[in-house]
Amino acid sequence: MSEVLGGSRRGPFAALLFAGPAIVASVAYMDPGNYATNIQAGAGYGYTLLWVVLLANLIAMLFQALSARLGIVTGKNLAELCRAHFAAPVVLVMWIVSEIAAMATDLAEFLGGAIGLSLLFDLPLMAGMGVTAIVTYGLLLFEGKGFRPMELIIGALVGVIGLCYLAEILIAPINWGEAAQGLTRPVMPDAAALTIAVGIIGATVMPHAIYLHSGLTQSRAVVRSDDERRKVLRFSNVEVVVALSVAGLVNIAMVMMAASAFHAGHSEVAEIETAYHTLTPLLGGAAAAVFLVSLIASGVSSSVVGTMAGQLIMQGFLRMRVPIWLRRLVTMVPAFVVVAMGVDATRALVMSQVVLSVALPVPMIALIIFAGRRDVMGDFAIGRGLRLLASLAAVVVLTLNAVLLAETFGLSLPLLSPG
Repeated sequence: MSEVLGGSRRGPFAALLFAGPAIVASVAYMDPGNYATNIQAGAGYGYTLLWVVLLANLIAMLFQALSARLGIVTGKNLAELCRAHFAAPVVLVMWIVSEIAAMATDLAEFLGGAIGLSLLFDLPLMAGMGVTAIVTYGLLLFEGKGFRPMELIIGALVGVIGLCYLAEILIAPINWGEAAQGLTRPVMPDAAALTIAVGIIGATVMPHAIYLHSGLTQSRAVVRSDDERRKVLRFSNVEVVVALSVAGLVNIAMVMMAASAFHAGHSEVAEIETAYHTLTPLLGGAAAAVFLVSLIASGVSSSVVGTMAGQLIMQGFLRMRVPIWLRRLVTMVPAFVVVAMGVDATRALVMSQVVLSVALPVPMIALIIFAGRRDVMGDFAIGRGLRLLASLAAVVVLTLNAVLLAETFGLSLPLLSPG
């Protein structure tokens, strides 16, 4: 890395030495929570809500780039900066909210991987969860061997998810005209669509990913000057755009597949299990199997990344590090409780994404504050224009959350009228 920063090594492959953090963070944008919300969006509303997926992905790019910038410039992650600069009561509340978000994240990831395994291998759901727990813990052990082995494993799983959805798009008969209209025409048909839209935002822009990215980039390369720091930032920004573009395309493909397969005659499909069983007669066994393989890869990889993020959040806010097995146990307990209680798995997935969306403003606002402070970022503090853009993105999320809460309490809102 020092050779690249010093200018003695150039070329397109030189940037690959700095690749990894955004790829790991991008897993959060392809987790099983996305499957649940995207299937409901495509089955219930066809291509209509594709613009929400696109908007969420653009917001994700902005905040992941800012998170990476924070870690590269300061050498600290977002949770550490919150601990250092905010009052103790604020830090405690932020940590509690972040822990709730981490548990909601793990609920989605564990359930997704378990559902995929149980359907593909005809296992009880609880057994699928046990297998998911063992596999993810085994992968987490690679974290002790340095950042590169873990990044390669996560990158391979991301590749599996991407290839699976490329295959799905080739199999499913997509109406590309309607898809283009759905991407470019903002419409919110009704209150149920709003709930799904907020779920999409929560499933796409993830609180733990914002925390994690700042930690993955801190102290990754020895930077000796501001010029070298600017080079690292350029490499990081390019990686963010590429990695999250892939994640965005996968999410768009999920909605298009569900719209193509289910909307016309099976708009009631709202569960992952139903989607799998319905795909077999509609598109063939291969399409259904590919769907499950991608779901398993998503559940395993995102569960690993979620545990890494949870460890970083606890260490940053509380300056406390717990054994990885204990961290894994604490965050996955709610998922086992939900299954033991007999709660509908896909419904739990969707609601977990709503919880994440409500928790999201905490790291978003903190990130905007620190990214614009010259006493924290020096000459790398973001300018007024970028602060305004980030603030507008945060307002979009906060507004969606407020509308969802109003709708939950039965308040009638005019923007929910069909359009």
